[in-house]
Amino acid sequence: MLWEEDEQAEHLVVNDEIIDLSFALECKTLPLDHAYDLSHAIQQALPWFAPSPTAGLHLIHGAESGNGWQRPENPDGTLYLSRRTRLTLRLSSLEIEKAQGLCGQILDIAGHPLKIGTTSQKPLQKTNILFARHILCDAQHSEEDFLHTALKHLERLNIQCRKAMPGRSHQIKTPQQDLFTRSLMLADLSIEDALLLQQQGLGEGRKMGCGLFIPHKGISPVDQK
Repeated sequence: MLWEEDEQAEHLVVNDEIIDLSFALECKTLPLDHAYDLSHAIQQALPWFAPSPTAGLHLIHGAESGNGWQRPENPDGTLYLSRRTRLTLRLSSLEIEKAQGLCGQILDIAGHPLKIGTTSQKPLQKTNILFARHILCDAQHSEEDFLHTALKHLERLNIQCRKAMPGRSHQIKTPQQDLFTRSLMLADLSIEDALLLQQQGLGEGRKMGCGLFIPHKGISPVDQK
Protein backbone atom coordinates (compact mmCIF):
# COMPACT_ATOMS: atom_id res chain seq x y z
CA MET A 1 0.00 0.00 0.00
CA LEU A 2 1.20 3.50 -0.88
CA TRP A 3 -0.24 6.76 0.35
CA GLU A 4 0.70 9.77 -1.71
CA GLU A 5 0.77 13.39 -0.62
CA ASP A 6 -1.73 15.89 -1.89
CA GLU A 7 0.00 18.02 -4.50
CA GLN A 8 -2.23 21.03 -3.82
CA ALA A 9 -0.12 24.13 -3.16
CA GLU A 10 0.11 25.37 0.40
CA HIS A 11 0.96 28.95 1.30
CA LEU A 12 1.42 28.53 5.04
CA VAL A 13 4.51 30.24 6.41
CA VAL A 14 6.62 27.96 8.64
CA ASN A 15 7.88 29.77 11.72
CA ASP A 16 11.28 28.99 13.16
CA GLU A 17 10.33 28.64 16.82
CA ILE A 18 11.25 24.93 16.67
CA ILE A 19 13.90 23.60 14.28
CA ASP A 20 16.04 20.52 13.71
CA LEU A 21 19.73 21.20 14.29
CA SER A 22 21.93 18.53 12.74
CA PHE A 23 25.59 17.83 13.44
CA ALA A 24 28.17 16.19 11.22
CA LEU A 25 29.69 13.10 12.84
CA GLU A 26 32.90 11.13 12.89
CA CYS A 27 31.77 7.74 14.15
CA LYS A 28 32.06 4.29 12.60
CA THR A 29 29.75 2.27 14.83
CA LEU A 30 27.15 2.61 17.56
CA PRO A 31 25.15 0.09 19.55
CA LEU A 32 21.85 -0.55 17.81
CA ASP A 33 20.06 0.29 21.07
CA HIS A 34 21.88 3.55 21.82
CA ALA A 35 18.95 5.68 22.98
CA TYR A 36 19.82 5.81 26.68
CA ASP A 37 23.60 6.09 26.25
CA LEU A 38 23.40 8.82 23.60
CA SER A 39 20.79 10.77 25.55
CA HIS A 40 22.86 10.50 28.73
CA ALA A 41 26.02 11.68 26.95
CA ILE A 42 24.24 14.69 25.47
CA GLN A 43 22.72 15.60 28.82
CA GLN A 44 26.19 15.44 30.39
CA ALA A 45 27.59 17.73 27.69
CA LEU A 46 24.58 20.08 27.66
CA PRO A 47 23.20 20.40 31.22
CA TRP A 48 20.22 22.47 30.01
CA PHE A 49 19.05 19.75 27.61
CA ALA A 50 17.28 17.50 30.14
CA PRO A 51 15.07 20.18 31.76
CA SER A 52 14.19 21.84 28.45
CA PRO A 53 10.50 21.23 27.62
CA THR A 54 11.13 21.56 23.88
CA ALA A 55 14.47 19.79 23.33
CA GLY A 56 14.40 16.34 21.77
CA LEU A 57 16.82 13.83 20.30
CA HIS A 58 16.41 12.02 16.99
CA LEU A 59 18.01 8.59 17.29
CA ILE A 60 20.67 7.69 14.75
CA HIS A 61 19.70 5.29 11.98
CA GLY A 62 22.52 3.86 9.89
CA ALA A 63 22.54 1.91 6.66
CA GLU A 64 21.21 -1.29 8.22
CA SER A 65 18.07 0.40 9.54
CA GLY A 66 16.54 0.74 6.09
CA ASN A 67 13.62 3.16 5.81
CA GLY A 68 12.76 2.98 9.50
CA TRP A 69 10.31 0.07 9.25
CA GLN A 70 13.06 -2.59 9.33
CA ARG A 71 15.79 -2.95 11.94
CA PRO A 72 18.52 -5.54 12.48
CA GLU A 73 16.99 -8.46 14.33
CA ASN A 74 19.57 -8.69 17.13
CA PRO A 75 18.79 -5.95 19.73
CA ASP A 76 22.39 -6.16 20.95
CA GLY A 77 23.73 -5.65 17.43
CA THR A 78 25.93 -2.92 16.02
CA LEU A 79 24.91 -0.07 13.75
CA TYR A 80 27.43 0.84 11.04
CA LEU A 81 27.44 4.52 10.11
CA SER A 82 28.31 6.21 6.84
CA ARG A 83 30.07 9.55 6.56
CA ARG A 84 26.72 11.15 5.73
CA THR A 85 25.13 10.11 9.04
CA ARG A 86 24.05 13.07 11.17
CA LEU A 87 23.11 13.63 14.79
CA THR A 88 19.93 15.72 14.96
CA LEU A 89 18.38 17.57 17.89
CA ARG A 90 14.92 19.15 17.80
CA LEU A 91 15.24 22.46 19.61
CA SER A 92 13.78 25.83 20.28
CA SER A 93 15.44 28.46 18.10
CA LEU A 94 16.62 30.07 21.35
CA GLU A 95 18.63 26.92 22.14
CA ILE A 96 20.61 26.76 18.89
CA GLU A 97 23.61 28.77 20.06
CA LYS A 98 23.88 26.80 23.30
CA ALA A 99 23.61 23.48 21.44
CA GLN A 100 26.53 24.41 19.22
CA GLY A 101 28.67 23.87 22.30
CA LEU A 102 28.64 20.20 21.26
CA CYS A 103 30.79 20.97 18.21
CA GLY A 104 34.27 19.49 18.58
CA GLN A 105 33.35 17.27 21.53
CA ILE A 106 33.89 13.52 21.56
CA LEU A 107 31.11 11.62 23.30
CA ASP A 108 31.55 8.12 24.67
CA ILE A 109 28.49 6.09 23.64
CA ALA A 110 28.90 2.76 25.48
CA GLY A 111 32.52 2.54 24.39
CA HIS A 112 31.97 3.92 20.87
CA PRO A 113 33.65 7.33 20.35
CA LEU A 114 31.42 9.84 18.57
CA LYS A 115 33.01 13.12 17.47
CA ILE A 116 30.63 16.03 16.89
CA GLY A 117 31.29 18.29 13.90
CA THR A 118 29.72 21.33 12.29
CA THR A 119 26.00 22.13 12.33
CA SER A 120 23.26 22.92 9.86
CA GLN A 121 19.67 24.00 10.50
CA LYS A 122 16.53 22.47 8.99
CA PRO A 123 13.10 24.02 9.48
CA LEU A 124 10.06 21.86 10.14
CA GLN A 125 8.48 20.65 6.92
CA LYS A 126 5.11 21.41 5.35
CA THR A 127 3.69 17.94 4.77
CA ASN A 128 0.53 15.92 5.36
CA ILE A 129 2.25 12.60 6.15
CA LEU A 130 4.30 12.15 9.33
CA PHE A 131 6.18 9.20 10.77
CA ALA A 132 7.46 8.57 14.31
CA ARG A 133 9.85 5.65 14.77
CA HIS A 134 9.15 5.43 18.50
CA ILE A 135 6.01 6.25 20.48
CA LEU A 136 6.10 5.13 24.11
CA CYS A 137 3.29 2.74 24.96
CA ASP A 138 2.23 -0.10 27.23
CA ALA A 139 3.77 -3.45 26.26
CA GLN A 140 0.52 -5.20 27.26
CA HIS A 141 -1.62 -3.13 24.89
CA SER A 142 -2.76 -4.36 21.50
CA GLU A 143 -2.30 -2.34 18.31
CA GLU A 144 -5.91 -1.22 18.67
CA ASP A 145 -5.24 -0.03 22.22
CA PHE A 146 -2.13 1.79 21.02
CA LEU A 147 -4.03 3.57 18.24
CA HIS A 148 -6.86 4.50 20.60
CA THR A 149 -4.38 6.08 23.06
CA ALA A 150 -2.51 7.89 20.27
CA LEU A 151 -5.74 9.33 18.88
CA LYS A 152 -6.71 10.54 22.35
CA HIS A 153 -3.38 12.39 22.59
CA LEU A 154 -4.01 13.94 19.18
CA GLU A 155 -7.47 15.07 20.25
CA ARG A 156 -5.95 16.90 23.22
CA LEU A 157 -3.82 18.83 20.72
CA ASN A 158 -6.94 19.49 18.61
CA ILE A 159 -5.33 17.58 15.75
CA GLN A 160 -7.67 15.84 13.34
CA CYS A 161 -6.33 12.51 12.08
CA ARG A 162 -8.01 10.64 9.20
CA LYS A 163 -5.44 7.90 8.66
CA ALA A 164 -3.15 6.21 11.18
CA MET A 165 -1.01 3.11 10.82
CA PRO A 166 1.02 1.46 13.60
CA GLY A 167 4.31 -0.16 12.73
CA ARG A 168 6.98 -2.31 14.27
CA SER A 169 7.37 -2.62 18.03
CA HIS A 170 10.69 -2.04 19.77
CA GLN A 171 12.27 -2.01 23.22
CA ILE A 172 14.65 0.61 24.55
CA LYS A 173 16.84 -0.53 27.43
CA THR A 174 17.55 1.80 30.35
CA PRO A 175 19.14 1.09 33.75
CA GLN A 176 15.72 1.46 35.38
CA GLN A 177 13.52 -0.54 33.00
CA ASP A 178 12.93 -1.52 29.40
CA LEU A 179 10.70 0.92 27.51
CA PHE A 180 8.25 -0.40 24.92
CA THR A 181 7.54 1.61 21.76
CA ARG A 182 5.70 1.36 18.48
CA SER A 183 6.19 3.30 15.28
CA LEU A 184 3.30 5.33 13.93
CA MET A 185 2.43 6.77 10.53
CA LEU A 186 -0.18 9.52 10.21
CA ALA A 187 -1.55 10.69 6.87
CA ASP A 188 -4.05 13.19 5.46
CA LEU A 189 -3.15 15.71 8.15
CA SER A 190 -3.66 19.38 7.51
CA ILE A 191 -0.41 21.27 7.06
CA GLU A 192 -1.18 23.28 10.19
CA ASP A 193 -1.74 20.13 12.26
CA ALA A 194 1.40 18.46 10.88
CA LEU A 195 3.51 21.46 11.85
CA LEU A 196 1.97 21.56 15.32
CA LEU A 197 2.63 17.85 15.82
CA GLN A 198 6.27 18.23 14.75
CA GLN A 199 6.59 21.00 17.33
CA GLN A 200 4.73 19.33 20.18
CA GLY A 201 5.48 15.64 19.65
CA LEU A 202 3.31 12.84 21.00
CA GLY A 203 3.70 11.42 24.48
CA GLU A 204 6.84 11.32 26.59
CA GLY A 205 10.46 10.37 26.00
CA ARG A 206 11.63 13.19 23.71
CA LYS A 207 15.12 13.02 25.20
CA MET A 208 15.45 9.40 24.02
CA GLY A 209 13.98 9.79 20.56
CA CYS A 210 10.35 9.04 21.40
CA GLY A 211 7.31 10.97 20.22
CA LEU A 212 9.15 12.94 17.53
CA PHE A 213 7.67 13.04 14.03
CA ILE A 214 9.46 13.46 10.71
CA PRO A 215 8.04 13.93 7.19
CA HIS A 216 7.42 10.85 5.08
CA LYS A 217 6.38 10.56 1.45
CA GLY A 218 4.38 7.36 1.56
CA ILE A 219 3.66 4.05 3.19
CA SER A 220 4.88 0.61 2.22
CA PRO A 221 3.69 -2.57 3.92
CA VAL A 222 4.77 -2.82 7.53
CA ASP A 223 6.50 -5.88 8.95
CA GLN A 224 4.47 -6.23 12.12
CA LYS A 225 5.93 -7.63 15.29
